[in-house]
Amino acid sequence: MITPERFLRFAAECEVMAKFTDTPENRMAWRQIAERWQRCAAIIDKQDRRERPARKTTRHARAET
Repeated sequence: MITPERFLRFAAECEVMAKFTDTPENRMAWRQIAERWQRCAAIIDKQDRRERPARKTTRHARAET
């Protein structure tokens, strides 16, 4: 199962790569890839929330004894 956390970890790795690259072009490319991973995480998170059944909160009446 793919989780948003996994995509966010990929994005963080791309940000690290952006910090250690030599050229501005490569830095920009790594940051763009990180942004895409972040968008993927957001999409998966949104889908997960939609697919989870809405939990109904019901209160049980107290038994009077």
